[in-house]
Amino acid sequence: MTHSLVGLALGELVERALPATADPVQGRTRRRALLLTGLLASNFPDLDLVLTPLLPAPLGYLIHHRGHTHTLLYALPQVLLLLALIWLLWPAARRLLKEDRGARRAVLATAVLGMLLHLSFDGLNVYGIHPFHPFDSRWLYGDLVFIVEPVFWTALGVALALLSRRALRRRLGLLFFAAMPVLFAWMGFLQWGSLAGLGAVALLVAAANLKFGARAGLVAALLACVGFVGIQAVAGQLARGEIRAALENLAPGSRVLDVPLSSFPANPLCWSFATVSEGPAAGSYGVRVGVLSLAPGLSPVWACPARFGGVPDSAAGADAGQAAQAAPKATPALAWKFSETGSLAEFRALQRTNCHFDAWLRFARVPSLAGGVATDIRFGAPDQPNFSTLPYAERAADPCPRPVAQWGYPRADLLGWKAGPPR
Repeated sequence: MTHSLVGLALGELVERALPATADPVQGRTRRRALLLTGLLASNFPDLDLVLTPLLPAPLGYLIHHRGHTHTLLYALPQVLLLLALIWLLWPAARRLLKEDRGARRAVLATAVLGMLLHLSFDGLNVYGIHPFHPFDSRWLYGDLVFIVEPVFWTALGVALALLSRRALRRRLGLLFFAAMPVLFAWMGFLQWGSLAGLGAVALLVAAANLKFGARAGLVAALLACVGFVGIQAVAGQLARGEIRAALENLAPGSRVLDVPLSSFPANPLCWSFATVSEGPAAGSYGVRVGVLSLAPGLSPVWACPARFGGVPDSAAGADAGQAAQAAPKATPALAWKFSETGSLAEFRALQRTNCHFDAWLRFARVPSLAGGVATDIRFGAPDQPNFSTLPYAERAADPCPRPVAQWGYPRADLLGWKAGPPR
C-alpha cells in the first residue's frame, strides 16, 4: 500500500510539472504512463519474493527478500526491464515515447525515482536494507517508522483521492482513508491521540488541495511524510538515550552493541525496543526487549497499544521478572518485557558448526536461542514463533543451504568480528 501510494503520487507530481500537451489523447496517455511507471517502479524491488523458494523456510525469505533487487547496483537493470515492458506491451505509450522527448525523460526519471523511493522507504524501519552491496554488504537500519505506517497512507491516500475526476471514486477513496484509522483505533492498534493526529494530517492535505490546487495537495502530503520522519528521528534519538541509561541501571558494566527501535504506528511517544549487549559477566551477552514512553505523564508506557507490543495496564505494577527473567517492575516510562543471556563461546561455536544457523545470522539482528530454536525477537516474543524462527538443531544434519547471499552479519560484534568473518 505505501509503495503504491508513493509511486502514484510521484507520477502525478511529474505529470503536473510538465507543460500541457496540445493533443488531449496524447496527454491522457502521458499521464497514465507516468502513473503506471511510478506505481510499478515503487513496487518492482519486491519481486525478489519469487526467489524465496530457493532456500527452505525461513531462510528463503530472510536471505532473498530485500536482497539484490534492493541494492543500488541492481536498480538500473530493473529500470531497464520496466521500461522495456512498457515499450513492448503498450503500443500507445510506445508511440508517445517515440514522438515526445519530454515524455521519454519524464518516464525515465519517474522509473529511477520510483526505485530509489522504494529503497528509501524500506530503509526507514527496523527491518533494514543493504543498498551498497557488493561494495558494502552491511545492513542499514533507519529505526524511525513503523513498517506499515498509517501517516503515509493517510497523507498520500487523501491527496490522491482528491485528484480523482469521478465523484464516486473520490468519495469512496476519502471514505476508505478516513475509516481505516478509525477502525484501527477501535481495534486497539492505534491510540486515540494518534487518530487525532492522522485527522489533522488529512485536514492539512485537503485544505492545501482546496485552497491552492491539486499539486499543492500532493506537496503538502509529501511534506507531512517528511515532517513525520523528522519528528521520529528526534524522538528516536531521545528514546535511545533513555534506553541506554535504563540498561546501565539494569546491568551495570554491560557494553551496549545495538538498540533496535520500532515505533508504534503514528505515535512518536511509544517505542518498542531491543538491546544487544556484551557482559557484564565475562564471556556473556544479553538481549532484552521492552517498551518505552517518551512522555509518561501524558501517555504512560501501559497506554501504548498492547496490540502492537505494549504492556497491558494490569501488568503495570506486576513484577516483570516473572515474564522477563528477573527484570525490574515496570515504570510509567519503561517496561522490560524479556531478558536472555548467553555464552559468547557457545554462540560462536554454533555459528562455526551449524551452517543453517550461520546463514540465519546473515539476517538476525536480535538473536534469541532456546531449545534448539533461533528467533529474531525484533518481530515478536521468543515464545511466539514469527517469520524469522529457525529450528537450527533439527536441521543440523541436513545439507547446507544454497545459495546464501553474502550479506553482512548484523551481529558480527557478538562473533568477535569487525564486519565479517575472517578471510
